[in-house]
Amino acid sequence: MSDVTRILDRVQQGDAKAAEELLPLVYQELRRLAAHKMANEASNHTLQATALVHEAWLKLVGEVNRKYLGREHFFAAAAEAMRRILIDSARRKLAQRHGGGQERVDIMDIQVPLAGKDDDILLLNDALEKLATLDKSKAELVKLRFFVGLNLEESAEILGFSVPTAKRYWAFARAWLYQEIEASRNA
Repeated sequence: MSDVTRILDRVQQGDAKAAEELLPLVYQELRRLAAHKMANEASNHTLQATALVHEAWLKLVGEVNRKYLGREHFFAAAAEAMRRILIDSARRKLAQRHGGGQERVDIMDIQVPLAGKDDDILLLNDALEKLATLDKSKAELVKLRFFVGLNLEESAEILGFSVPTAKRYWAFARAWLYQEIEASRNA
């Protein structure tokens, strides 16, 4: 049993000091994963890796009666929290782009925006939600790979798969998501 799992058990039993002990153990790994994910974002993205980790941390430890079954479950929950934060951020930006922050503009100053990362993230999220209804394991693998930045070996360990199974799931999920996203773009 890892130190993280032991401390998570103490957090769930109401030990107030345990959460303080947990953060230093997981912060660097969460920060590294968030930095990896943010490196793939557009250069004008306003959310920083540190802010992503802090928001995810608040979601993870702020939920009352949230139970983590161990290190793997905790990092899977972190992947989900980061995914939701990035999706919410993309939706806010898209809402502003499409009239959320209306102001009077001279017609000569109007530029047609090109589809960007925010649109892609929302398309991926919609496709990922559909995949989760068909096969939750493959959807969880995608979340860990794409939103947290884990490699196949790390993802397989967290999800309890063999590496060859993770490779097969990853190949299937990538192809399925690609087809679903392309179909959405062409609809």
